[in-house]
Amino acid sequence: MTYTKTPVTLAEVTPLCQKFDMDQLLASIFVRRGITKSSNLLYYLEDDIRFEHSPFLFSGMEDAVERILAAIEEGEKVLIFGDRDVDGITSTAILYRQLKNMGLDASWRLPLAEEAYGLSMEAVDDFAKENGTLIITVDCGISNAPEIAYAAKLGIDVIVTDHHNPPEVIPDAVAIIDPKCPDSGYPFDGISGAAVAYKLVSALRFSSSDFFNTEICLMDIQENTNDQCFYITCTKIRNLTKRRSITEKIIPGITSISETRLPDFLSGQYIYVWDNTTTTALFHQLFGKGIEIGFIDLRKEVQQFWPTFGQKKAADLPAISKSARYSEIPENQIITESLFNLFVTYVNVLSARKNKNLETLRDNDLQLVGIAALADIMPMTNENRLFVNSALKAIKTKGPVTGLAELFAKLSLDYHYITSKDLGWTVIPALNASGRLGQSNLSLELLISEMPKERDEISTKIIDLNEMRKTLVNEAAMKTSSQVQESLESFDGKLCVVLNEEIHKGVTGILANKIMNTYQVPSLAITENDGIYAGSMRSCRGIVATDFLKDFGDFFIAYGGHNAAAGFSFTKDKLPQFMQKAKELSARFELQDKNAENIVDAEIPANYITPDLLRIIDMFEPYGNGNDELLFVSQNLPVCDGMIVGKKEPYHLKLTFDCGKYKFPAMFWSAGDKWNKEVKLGSRVNVLFSVNKNIYNGNITTQMFIKEMEVNKN
Repeated sequence: MTYTKTPVTLAEVTPLCQKFDMDQLLASIFVRRGITKSSNLLYYLEDDIRFEHSPFLFSGMEDAVERILAAIEEGEKVLIFGDRDVDGITSTAILYRQLKNMGLDASWRLPLAEEAYGLSMEAVDDFAKENGTLIITVDCGISNAPEIAYAAKLGIDVIVTDHHNPPEVIPDAVAIIDPKCPDSGYPFDGISGAAVAYKLVSALRFSSSDFFNTEICLMDIQENTNDQCFYITCTKIRNLTKRRSITEKIIPGITSISETRLPDFLSGQYIYVWDNTTTTALFHQLFGKGIEIGFIDLRKEVQQFWPTFGQKKAADLPAISKSARYSEIPENQIITESLFNLFVTYVNVLSARKNKNLETLRDNDLQLVGIAALADIMPMTNENRLFVNSALKAIKTKGPVTGLAELFAKLSLDYHYITSKDLGWTVIPALNASGRLGQSNLSLELLISEMPKERDEISTKIIDLNEMRKTLVNEAAMKTSSQVQESLESFDGKLCVVLNEEIHKGVTGILANKIMNTYQVPSLAITENDGIYAGSMRSCRGIVATDFLKDFGDFFIAYGGHNAAAGFSFTKDKLPQFMQKAKELSARFELQDKNAENIVDAEIPANYITPDLLRIIDMFEPYGNGNDELLFVSQNLPVCDGMIVGKKEPYHLKLTFDCGKYKFPAMFWSAGDKWNKEVKLGSRVNVLFSVNKNIYNGNITTQMFIKEMEVNKN
């Protein structure tokens, strides 16, 4: 049994325990995982969606909102162009519902049958014939510079919302909202296309607020008794994002206001302060009563919603601000940061009180955003954790949104106990099936239809398509099985390429993924239609899929995707060149070690193996890309019960360990042959394991899943 447990010191663990009131076990896990910055810990310790990033951090967001508002005012026709996968379908549904709610003449279009990914010339032409004037792409568009230029010639503006890696030539669009663009302004580039669409929708909803595009200034005056001076900090805010800050040192009786940047900075602003009376008195003390500035008392505004704040001073705010707790700014700026976070919360609550449906609309969107994050294998870090957890919470407490509700019923899922694994293994493949088989419109219609009977009929069709998809995947695997070993040998074990003209185009991605997971090498699956080869790539071990394809130069008709997944197409006559180029490029691969030792998060003594471990397990949920399942090691556990389970080979081994106060159940898959041979009653074993919930008939129990085990001989 081999594993690595990174040593941690008390000096590393103690600050986390003290600042965040956590026990040493949890703190040591965070340290081993390198999650020690407050801004990263936030997304594990908090699940409130208010900690998501502002949509207006996108540099193109204001332009996009203004253009859509103009379309509403002018009664323009708007087309939402999406993609056929779950991310594209949910993106389209989220934006379509919002535009319709705002009264826009909005329609949608997705690639059907053998149509290529991304905005097409044909789609632009068809929309032009309808006298359309604005196209909004979702989950695509960043690679469609020619199509967007063509649309402009026809008098059609295009807003791009996407999350794919940008090519060298960026489209000349009215606005581009893509977190992977270098100048996006957004602090996290790992969100899905649906999350980008949700950000646009959130910004559109905020546009009805009195604070939209309003210049706000937060001002705070703090005395520094050591230097016998005062510091005035001012922060400009627009659309709930900080745009600029200044801090001026004021020496009473010496510094005049004209010697500072304050007059220019404060001009034309709504100026909010905490405690107008005290601030005004201080301001007059520093600059004289002849200087009159109209302050708005934020404390009085906030007091409407949270009465206890009425007695608080500005200096009290950092101690009661959750956001300040996770702030990494200098100590002398913490009060200003607390004021900013409180102002943002106040405006959001004010907006929610004015629009009673806002929370419901947001929760409905987040169900789809969470599903898209899992479907597109987004990193389970940063705000993606908020999206998935918010989706699960909304589903469990309020039930699945219309469309999902019918699908849940057909899949016999109890939404009260839904997990991210359930979504990944059942709901997402079903939603994906329609797009893979050329009928992406079905899943979208399921999510946006207002007729229960229609949704029920569509959900039945989707279940049938999913069964067909499973058959096609099995057939594709059989048709290409003989090629796998030959390809691995041809590419020196660094790449696998399979090609069969009978493979359904919609399952090339699934097939490539199966091969990659089995052999742990970047894999490509290719099929043919009408003289065009189309393929999917799934990558691993440090190889970036889009970088690999980019190195082919102008070889492809089209290509695009993410670091781990991409698609491409080329003419049939180029196949020999493709294989030769793939061999040259893969020869330069430096694959990360696929047999790396197990990285253990903590060693757990027997008497600490209790159901309380679920508290820690749940804190790190959802697991996934960038956030592997917690792995523990325990030594010398006594086996007090065991049995072989399973209906067919390979059988499994079910054990029970005597952990003192608790008898802890464990499953060891495909290890039934070890019982009464290697391990028996009374054996003491060392185990590498994860811990999971077992839910059956509404009862939740805790269970180990053994990854490796060795029997102590002594």
